[in-house]
Amino acid sequence: MPSALAAAPVDRRSVVSLFSRLRTADGQSNSLPLYAKLRAMGDVVQAPWGGHLVTSYGLCHQLLRSRSWRVPDSDWRARQGDAARWHASASRQMGGTLPMLNPPHHTRVRRAVGNVFDRKSLAEMKISVEQTTSRLLDRFEEELTDGPADFCALVSEELPVITIGEWLQIPPADYALLRSLTHDQVYTQELFPTPSQLALSDESSHQLRQYFTALVKERRRKPGNDPVSAWLRVWDAQEPDREAADEAVFSLALFMVLAALETTSHVLSGAVRLLLEHPRQLNWLRVHPEEIPNAIDEVLRYDAPIHMISRVAPEDTDLAGVTVRKNEMVQLMVGAAHHDPNHFASPEVFDFRRRASHLSFGGGIHFCLGNALARMEADCLLTALLERLPGLRISAPPLWEPRVAFRRLITLPVVRV
Repeated sequence: MPSALAAAPVDRRSVVSLFSRLRTADGQSNSLPLYAKLRAMGDVVQAPWGGHLVTSYGLCHQLLRSRSWRVPDSDWRARQGDAARWHASASRQMGGTLPMLNPPHHTRVRRAVGNVFDRKSLAEMKISVEQTTSRLLDRFEEELTDGPADFCALVSEELPVITIGEWLQIPPADYALLRSLTHDQVYTQELFPTPSQLALSDESSHQLRQYFTALVKERRRKPGNDPVSAWLRVWDAQEPDREAADEAVFSLALFMVLAALETTSHVLSGAVRLLLEHPRQLNWLRVHPEEIPNAIDEVLRYDAPIHMISRVAPEDTDLAGVTVRKNEMVQLMVGAAHHDPNHFASPEVFDFRRRASHLSFGGGIHFCLGNALARMEADCLLTALLERLPGLRISAPPLWEPRVAFRRLITLPVVRV
């Protein structure tokens, strides 16, 4: 694949301005022109705030699958000078979760998790997901009889938390709290968190620690057939320090909730938004429901739930003519890479019949553990929605959270015509 060398310096103000615009309402509703400008700066662009940005699909794919490139784990964070950003409690807590572990620690934890979402488990969960989807759409349909209804609030924000909550056997009364805390916690994973956002993330992380620490203690006192109890048995068998075992299980339970809620909600709302914005493809999909898995993949390519993934250079490395120093961070701009014309034909066109690859679930050893669960939830939702609710349209412009890394659709007003 030809490489657009980025040896020439890029104007700092241009990069800062571009990312500022990405956070605006216009940038959130249509980031493609801004990503095109970013890609035009080069395959690798020096970031004014430190490190580099990677914009091409080929390089993002290469680094995600690399066994040598690392994630910003707790040790890396502890060495950074920006204490407010990297030494904050939310950041330290995130550094202990599975996506932020490097081998050999990652290998040990990943092995302890096991294949939690294998075909048998998913088949058992699917029955419950279908029932939940039907119940949520009943309520959504009732709201539509009186006018516009917010798909996000009524469906896409509810299905993931109910699904993971039932799997972990968490009391339904706690779902709203966990959803709210997750939305606040994610600020520590953003590119430009403000001091107030970091404080909000720290507070939510503190509450999440209290919640899941108590959950682990309860499952140790009264074990059951739930995943947390199973993880305790696994860790007790290999870790003589019970406190360390409890901490490992706490991190797993926390990670499962953080990973399941924010990203899956966006996949669900994004799928409905894009299909309603492309009525011809929606109508074709209604006649050909067997193409729903391909539609989900195109949604994941066109507007991934995560637009930016962090990696750390293992040594001085040449990337597309740019030297990245050892321990420097690169931000893989997968939101831009998914529209790289060197990899995709007509990347700006939403077309679920293209059967193209995407990076939305990462790659390599950090490939998303819950990818099959997210796909299954989206499949159940779209299948039911196509059968039950024809004639939907978006009634007002959707609203997004002004983020760069983690996409979140706040409202998706829909009417039935």
